[in-house]
Amino acid sequence: MILIGDTVLVGGDFSSTTHAHSRAAIPRRNLMAFRLSDGKVTDLRVNIDGPVWALAEGPDGSVLVGGDFTTVNGHRRRSLARVDVATGEVSPDLRTPVDGDVRSLAVHGRDLYVGGSYDRIGDLRRGGLARLDLIDGRVDPDFDAELAKPVRTRPRVESMALSPDGTSLVAIGNFAQARGQERHQLVMLDVTGPQAVVSDWHTEFYRTRCDSRFDSYLRGIDFAPDGGYFVVVTTGHDSGSPELPCTAAARFETHGSGVHPPTWVNHTGGHSLYAVEATGSAVYVGGHQRWQDNPYGVKHKGPGAVDRPGIAALDPETGRALDWNPTRSRGQGVRAFVRCPQGLLVGSDTDELGHEYHARIGLFPAA
Repeated sequence: MILIGDTVLVGGDFSSTTHAHSRAAIPRRNLMAFRLSDGKVTDLRVNIDGPVWALAEGPDGSVLVGGDFTTVNGHRRRSLARVDVATGEVSPDLRTPVDGDVRSLAVHGRDLYVGGSYDRIGDLRRGGLARLDLIDGRVDPDFDAELAKPVRTRPRVESMALSPDGTSLVAIGNFAQARGQERHQLVMLDVTGPQAVVSDWHTEFYRTRCDSRFDSYLRGIDFAPDGGYFVVVTTGHDSGSPELPCTAAARFETHGSGVHPPTWVNHTGGHSLYAVEATGSAVYVGGHQRWQDNPYGVKHKGPGAVDRPGIAALDPETGRALDWNPTRSRGQGVRAFVRCPQGLLVGSDTDELGHEYHARIGLFPAA
């Protein structure tokens, strides 16, 4: 999800939606928009023939769309497109093909960072991460993070985040190397110059393997508003030890160089976290967890654990769960958070938030 003005755009894998106060289905395929002020679905109608996994604000009232699709409103657009939010028209300026899927987008100035699972973008080889010119769609020939040594498959960027000042990019995925340097599942890049410079900042925390079914178990990452730290959330199934990085949220400071252990880790006890939003006053995490503060739980409530079904707020300083506990029907889990002046938007796959009916999307007021 993304907020542009008073309009919330929602991408995913769906065929219809409704107004906030109606049950009448409105056809919308994998991308829809509604007004934040009253929950009314807008007239935006875009036919995308595959799921949408990433959105970012584009220039001149447009939205950048990434996912796993081949056409947008009949125009050939392989996994990446730019669409006018008011009219739904597909921009002719961004027609850069991707030979895989796009899972994360980030924008700073004219720079568009594209993360996903692919080997080529445009006419250049890039392993899961590239930088494009936002205006003409040209792939930057100098920028290459050279992500390598993936587990089982080709290099993939699962998610990424830009620091608020646009100088650093942190990316997570199934790689173990960046530009010849060991970087297990997480890399910080200096993106101020023409090349992708691997920062001396690194962590060994995600060198540990979780359940062997996961080629990467990192799922979400977000910078604090002041850029002083970021938080990573993981899946991975395994649990039962405070040293494990699996099924947990972890805070990392961004200052300094060398090896950085996490400042704190909050474990769920074996249930996945997929989404994270660091607002400054809280770190919101979502997935299909049942508990937080649960380092010794193995699919059960261990010593000190607290109930937090599907959604939780953590103290940014200590990492402990805050008292806020609205609950949600767990399902597969929360996939998207958006902070806005009105509060916190939540996107998931179930229909209950705070013991009320809010199908897939809901807003927790700031108060």
